[in-house]
Amino acid sequence: VAQHFLVSYHIECTDEVKQSVINTMGTFQDIVAEKCVEYFERYRRQTFVTPKSYLSFIGGYKAIYKEKFANVGSLSERMRTGLAKLMEAEVSVNQLSKELAMKEKDLAVASKKADEVLLEVTMKAQAAEKVKMQVQKVKDKAQAIVDDIAIDKAAAEEKLEAARPALEEAEAALQ
Repeated sequence: VAQHFLVSYHIECTDEVKQSVINTMGTFQDIVAEKCVEYFERYRRQTFVTPKSYLSFIGGYKAIYKEKFANVGSLSERMRTGLAKLMEAEVSVNQLSKELAMKEKDLAVASKKADEVLLEVTMKAQAAEKVKMQVQKVKDKAQAIVDDIAIDKAAAEEKLEAARPALEEAEAALQ
């Protein structure tokens, strides 16, 4: 009976395994029939295994197999999708790693150039500081001379003011 109902039913296995499933279902039916006899002998209550119960057993097997097969198919599809995403990520990571290596090289070159520019700027700043100090020294000397001249000028103007009345008398006397 199982042969008739399961031979056309698709089970994902080899023909030998499918035949073993069919034989096992028949064995289960025989075991249930034996247990019915033992039950009667022990409890004196009659139970029967009918062709309808056997067909129900086969139908239940088909329903459970179909549900589990769909579940496994769904999990398989999710796994395939996940693996595809992982492979995409691997390609992206490899590409980004290459780009990162190139950027690190560019960064090293730029860093070296920046260090050279910084060194040059530092040297120019030091030279400018030296020039500034020299100019400051010259300015300080010039300021000292200007201060001395201002003092001498003030002293000369003081002497001129002191001599002005005598100069005015001498001018008034001539003329």
